[in-house]
Amino acid sequence: MKSIKIKPSVLKGKVEIPPSKSLSHRAIICASLCNKGQSILKNIILSEDIKATIEGMKKLGAEITLLNKNAYIKNNGKINTIPLIYCGESASTLRFLIPLSLVLTHFCRFFGSKKLFERPLDVYYTIFNKQHIYYKTDGSYPLAIKGRLLPGAYEIPGDKSSQFISGLLLSLPLLENDSKITVTGNFESKAYVDMTADIMEKFGVHTEKIGEKTFFIKGRQTYKSTFYTIEGDYSQAAFFLVANELGSKIECLGLNNVSLQADKEIINIIKRYKYENNEIIIDASQIPDLVPIITVLSSLKEKRTTVIKNAGRLHLKESDRLKAISTELNKLGAHIRVTEDGLVIKGRESLNGCTKVNSWDDHRIAMSLAIAATKCKNEIILENHLAVNKSYPHFWRDYKSLGGKYNELSNWK
Repeated sequence: MKSIKIKPSVLKGKVEIPPSKSLSHRAIICASLCNKGQSILKNIILSEDIKATIEGMKKLGAEITLLNKNAYIKNNGKINTIPLIYCGESASTLRFLIPLSLVLTHFCRFFGSKKLFERPLDVYYTIFNKQHIYYKTDGSYPLAIKGRLLPGAYEIPGDKSSQFISGLLLSLPLLENDSKITVTGNFESKAYVDMTADIMEKFGVHTEKIGEKTFFIKGRQTYKSTFYTIEGDYSQAAFFLVANELGSKIECLGLNNVSLQADKEIINIIKRYKYENNEIIIDASQIPDLVPIITVLSSLKEKRTTVIKNAGRLHLKESDRLKAISTELNKLGAHIRVTEDGLVIKGRESLNGCTKVNSWDDHRIAMSLAIAATKCKNEIILENHLAVNKSYPHFWRDYKSLGGKYNELSNWK
């Protein structure tokens, strides 16, 4: 297990925030579905998740050339007889491409890490059962599906994952007839669905939103090639924005001030600690990916208590993120208690360090601990630090360029 030793430091300088992973997935898929012309996507970085979506769309007929952070994409219609799509650990790739494969081909197989297939797919299984679509899985991997997605009325629970809704939105316009998606229950992470509809619009495909929970999708639509620039990722910028609140001085470049990204909310959350004197209550239902770094921030707000609620879905992310971030920060001297659907954090002036922590093979846990290390009294050892490759492969390069101090420990045990 590869590890690094991180020393406390103040981060200073400029950093180009990597392109939004959420926008990149969606733009690659939309560009791959254009039957005429070539789309150009500017500012693409090959994290492990984005590689998975690129390779998956190639199996479904896309021709994709990468050059100087740009992707040149067109659809050549050459789909493997029985595509075998490797998703790695990317839930977005898996959940977006499952319904799409049922539009573009009759039989498809998906595989990836065992951990990925432990994340729920029951929303799709319910649809398969209703539409008599064959599927086979042993509970881990691979998943085989055979059949055709049908147009019509869909009811999708809003508290599972918005990725199911986005996956259907991307696919249903290609069918012969119209469809409607109704979200039932609490609609969590709805900004991600709005993001999907917005990108589809840029590629010429329209969805009509009726109220807050219903989407009407006209059939027989055609994706049209375009030029699109991927904006900076607020999910990744959040680590450096929190570092600033904790004493660093980083200028984050490449962010869109009027972005639709849900995680832009990190700016407002940081402001709350400046102006609110009572207990801070944070509803994580729309911003689950921010919870690990918010936990670092709140752990270092002395004499303040923060309650994070509606975060139960984090038990089923790349790791059990509620357990992971609380366990590792508590090792550093934080005071965090896990509740049924969130965390209660009592802030401290600083953290101790002088111990080893683990990323739980989760990119957001690894980066959160790197920011926590800047406020520790002593150095820490971070195990499995390369988990960042999932979303931000050059994170450690940027961290060091800003003055972060760490040394790799070869074959450390």
